[in-house]
Amino acid sequence: MADKDESVMPDDDTDAGSAPAKKAGGLVGMLPSLLKWVAIALGAIILIVTVVVITMKVMGGNKTQQVSIPVSQEYTRKKEILDWYSSLDSIRTNTSDAVPASVVVQVALGYKKDDKAASTEISQRLIEIRAFLRQYFSERTVEELKPQNEDILRQQIRDRINDDILSESKIRDVQFTTKDVVEQ
Repeated sequence: MADKDESVMPDDDTDAGSAPAKKAGGLVGMLPSLLKWVAIALGAIILIVTVVVITMKVMGGNKTQQVSIPVSQEYTRKKEILDWYSSLDSIRTNTSDAVPASVVVQVALGYKKDDKAASTEISQRLIEIRAFLRQYFSERTVEELKPQNEDILRQQIRDRINDDILSESKIRDVQFTTKDVVEQ
């Protein structure tokens, strides 16, 4: 019986002893490989972060950012001081509506300060300017002559006088000293 026990025992001991060694050896053998890959990943992350930080410093990323606010020329330009030609008589006409309204307008033309040529040319073309203004206002409707549209009206009058009537000088601004629209 002892033979049977001995023959069974050594086989059991070798099988029992070798099986746990393989399991422990596989896990223990995998641990250095796993640690190696974790170290490579950490090294890569540290390298990438270092390169980004250095690049940002070189490119000026650490400077305080100054935000420039765009400023329109409308707000920065100071209002030009003009001489005004205000000797135009009142213009009286009717609108082009189905039921025409009566319009009475007096206009002042602004030109560059101390520009004698502009003053002289406006004086010489006074009749043409009056005729233009009469025609201009007779072609408008009451809706177009409302106070909300005054800037558009002044700009159109200025552009048309500069383009069609004046040749040697230009007016810079148009102002209404009187503008009455009376609906009937």
